[in-house]
Amino acid sequence: MHILIVEDEIGIVQFLQQGLQEEGYEVTTASDGSKGFELVHSQQFDLILLDWMLPKINGLDLCKAIRVKDQKTPIIFLTAKDTVQETIEGLKAGANDYIKKPFSFEELVERIKVHFRNRKGTEQLTLGTIKIDLSRHIVLKNEEEVALTQREFELLTYLIQHKGKVCTRNQILKDVWEINFEYDTGVIDVFMNAIRKKLNLKIEEDYIKTIRGIGYIANDL
Repeated sequence: MHILIVEDEIGIVQFLQQGLQEEGYEVTTASDGSKGFELVHSQQFDLILLDWMLPKINGLDLCKAIRVKDQKTPIIFLTAKDTVQETIEGLKAGANDYIKKPFSFEELVERIKVHFRNRKGTEQLTLGTIKIDLSRHIVLKNEEEVALTQREFELLTYLIQHKGKVCTRNQILKDVWEINFEYDTGVIDVFMNAIRKKLNLKIEEDYIKTIRGIGYIANDL
């Protein structure tokens, strides 16, 4: 998932970028409204975090401009403005949500997840005793929820969507990480180890097999 941050306070940008990348999101930043407008029209984003008080084009006007062509991408305002009237103005401009500075990063992440869940359909994926509910953005093992990071969720979803097929590490990097250049594929193994540990897979639940030197394959047993 690709998130655009349009914010002119460098400290907030660095804090959000590092935290969201650790959660597994791809992050692009813009320090003013003009640059944000250019990025929105040249790239595809899954969610936009938008400051209200921006140089060149303020957040309210940028939000309105985005909504002229894009009615679907969730927009969350990050702002110190907190009067009822200002909140109404932001929502009328097309924002989906509003969080007041200073805010809890954990709360922001949960709000982001809610918007991603709301965008997804009702499709469910299964792999043995594992179930992925795309509409609620959750993973279940034996009907008990398992907490995964965003990147872990995306990797597991990708493997199940390609159930029965060998997924090479290079293909995973391209499709999940969106990396189209030479990169250390060992990062995938790190995430796979974390997924297996969190799912607490037993010997008889070896649904995801490692194909040495190639990649992974997911199969129902």
